[in-house]
Amino acid sequence: MFARVPASAANLGPGFDTLAVALNLYLEVTLEPADSFAITSEGCGAGLFDDERHLGATVAAAILGHTRFSLHVKSEIPLSRGLGSSSALAVAAAVVAGSKDPLAVGTDIDGHAENAAASLRGGLVVASVHERDGVLVRPMALDKEWRFVVVVPDQELSTADARRVLPAQVPFDDAVRNLNAFGLLLAGFADHREFASGAMDDYLHQPYRMGLLPFAAPLLATLRESGASGSCWSGAGSTMLGVATRDKAPVVAEAATAFLRNQSIAGTVHVLEADRDGLVTS
Repeated sequence: MFARVPASAANLGPGFDTLAVALNLYLEVTLEPADSFAITSEGCGAGLFDDERHLGATVAAAILGHTRFSLHVKSEIPLSRGLGSSSALAVAAAVVAGSKDPLAVGTDIDGHAENAAASLRGGLVVASVHERDGVLVRPMALDKEWRFVVVVPDQELSTADARRVLPAQVPFDDAVRNLNAFGLLLAGFADHREFASGAMDDYLHQPYRMGLLPFAAPLLATLRESGASGSCWSGAGSTMLGVATRDKAPVVAEAATAFLRNQSIAGTVHVLEADRDGLVTS
């Protein structure tokens, strides 16, 4: 059994633990029956935990109820960079192991649903874990003009560390401003001509995380100043993301590359499109 899923960028500014978009970097998992457990890996994360501790192996084993299988993982998604690598792996491993609800598996791994939902469904999604209705996912409109300039530093930042700095409460006014921005962001994603300059402003998580990555604020500013309509952290970072129309994206990517070079920050810059297919199996 084979499964391929895309990476995802979550939050996208004000959509904390709610909004995510699938991006055309991919993770593939292949599972075959075997007399005893075996695992191989290539690409991002290759050779890390190539044993029964591997997340893909633990997910598959939990679903199958045994470890008599051979697993191969191939990934283009950097680890601990805010691009949904864990949820993508959990979803793909659940699919090849025959899970009836891979979305639930990915949600359990993250504790929130939007990354897994984007990898599974593709496109731009809103997702939540509701006390009454369970995991809810809804597709949102996404203009085909949008490109995503993804700046991936070599520096890792764990989600746990990024969540540790968040406050237990936020001011009422900040919550309202986030709701305003969230509505504007959905409108702007649906039609690039309607994108407002404050649509990616966030007051719930990004201000509290800026101290973890000193380059974050100036890099986000550079993305906007070079032509991005908006910029934000991708998930919990360390990846930063600029949203730009297709004509402006190359210039934004050049500015991001120059920023990394001038600041002596090791990393890579990608111009990505939204993956609109999500899970592919064979």
